Amino acid sequence: MRYSLLLFLFILSCKQPEKQLTAQQIIDKSIVESGSNKVSSSIISFNFRDKTYKAYRKDGDYTLERTLKKNDSLIKDVKSNNGFKRFINDFPIAVSDSMGPKYSNSVNSVHYFSVLPFGLNDKAVQKKILPSAIINKEEYYKVEITFSEEGGGEDFEDVFIYWIGKKDFLIDYLAYSYHTNGGGKRFRVLKEQCNRNGIRFVDYYNYKPKSKDIKLINLDKAFEQNQLKKVSEIILENVKVELLD
Repeated sequence: MRYSLLLFLFILSCKQPEKQLTAQQIIDKSIVESGSNKVSSSIISFNFRDKTYKAYRKDGDYTLERTLKKNDSLIKDVKSNNGFKRFINDFPIAVSDSMGPKYSNSVNSVHYFSVLPFGLNDKAVQKKILPSAIINKEEYYKVEITFSEEGGGEDFEDVFIYWIGKKDFLIDYLAYSYHTNGGGKRFRVLKEQCNRNGIRFVDYYNYKPKSKDIKLINLDKAFEQNQLKKVSEIILENVKVELLD
């Protein structure tokens, strides 16, 4: 009995401690495991609510489109390396200085979320490792993302937190705070996932805290304690991917 106890203690003492990964290493691994490394050379299209989205990315060049029908008109918003343009029935139209950034940010936001974690290694991104978390008995790395003012876009003050599985390095939960339209916080929970040409796409349940006093960093705990309210679902339909050589 004493020998068995000593053997157990010896084996326990020889057990290797968990390797401490940096926020950068976690994000790099997540990008590979989700197939997001393929996004930089691809054409991706999908439907989200009543709009059609299409993204072309190749060698640092990009074109992000959003198309919608309004009455008898077809409106196409295009954000690219060259800025933002709006077309109605294929004819370019002038957009006011006040509305241009709003349209551009709206287009960019949907495309940004659709291919996460692609984009989390952009130059303006700042990464910070937070204490690990357990949600629904699964262990997660917890990484906070902020943005530098230079290159961070109109919403550079927004803060994101990603819960990345310790087993598969995939994002199952994410939270963010925003300042537009009065500001607020959101917590997204994986609903369904699919794979298109090796790239993972995720649908989410979208929640907000019942109390404004709940801090962004604690939204995972608030979710498990039923302190969040579901406000919408984020569902990408008809996802198509063409990988470019």
